[in-house]
Amino acid sequence: MPSSWTICGVQVGKGESKEALLSVAKLPTYTPIEVPVFIFRGKKTGPTLLCTAGLHGDELNGIEILRRSLSNNLFKPEYGNILVVPLVNVYGFLQNSRGMPDGKDINRSFPGSKRGSLAKMLAYDLMSEVVPHADMVIDFHTGGAARDNYPHVRCDMNYEPNMTLARAFEPEIILHSPLINRSFRRTVQLLDKPVMVVEIGESLRFDEPGIDQGVHLLARLLSNLGIQETNLDSITDSTRIFGGSKWVRSTASGLFQSKFNPGDEVQKRQVLGLVTDPYGRFKKSIRSTGEGILVGLNRNPIVSRGDALVHIAVDER
Repeated sequence: MPSSWTICGVQVGKGESKEALLSVAKLPTYTPIEVPVFIFRGKKTGPTLLCTAGLHGDELNGIEILRRSLSNNLFKPEYGNILVVPLVNVYGFLQNSRGMPDGKDINRSFPGSKRGSLAKMLAYDLMSEVVPHADMVIDFHTGGAARDNYPHVRCDMNYEPNMTLARAFEPEIILHSPLINRSFRRTVQLLDKPVMVVEIGESLRFDEPGIDQGVHLLARLLSNLGIQETNLDSITDSTRIFGGSKWVRSTASGLFQSKFNPGDEVQKRQVLGLVTDPYGRFKKSIRSTGEGILVGLNRNPIVSRGDALVHIAVDER
């Protein structure tokens, strides 16, 4: 490990903690937008963990997990280093929006480019200025479009280093999730770096139990990776691993009323809820297509035929 790093033009020596700024572009008002990068370096050699959140500007739980961790001085590495980017998509955050002002999704814009859309430029700067220093990456997300996710970890389980990292996080649930083209996760893994996504709650809503759990799990991870010591107990006796997932979709348009909540166990063919019309003329049962744990729920009661309603983790291993 070099005695001194330079990140976004800021030089950081062993045992130092500094803040750097990732500059991408200006708003139309010529107001500069800068993405803070917090750097914590231990005095002794060890792995470097990168924590990111807010890749989608309306996904707040991960931002709050990292904010509380920073505020409570959680990051005190003894071995190795910790890089923290609590809010990647500043542009979307300002607009309460998932994507960028031009409608582009950063998480479909990697590895990015020096020239192109704003999303591609931000993706490029993150990949060229910050990611090269990391040995492993945790990216915090929430459900989008009123979908509420039960706290769980997603990764490509076919890449064994991902499973080592995911198990060290000690989550209740690890879910296999195939890589998506041009996503942050796929781009990082192609660099032969383990990467996982942590899903907690829904967009534009604080999930207090999930946030508390996320802060706790992050502290446990730092201890399990040997970066720093913590005195926290595990929050679960064992981690459950699922090889896949299924979405249950609405077979009718109307109002959806769920009988279950995220985290509930469900059985195949079990009635998950009802779709009714607004006038009391009909009701249609929605049944589970698999056996497992409900990891995602559509909280918007107004649905159209074909809408995703319930996300079930299946194929437990």
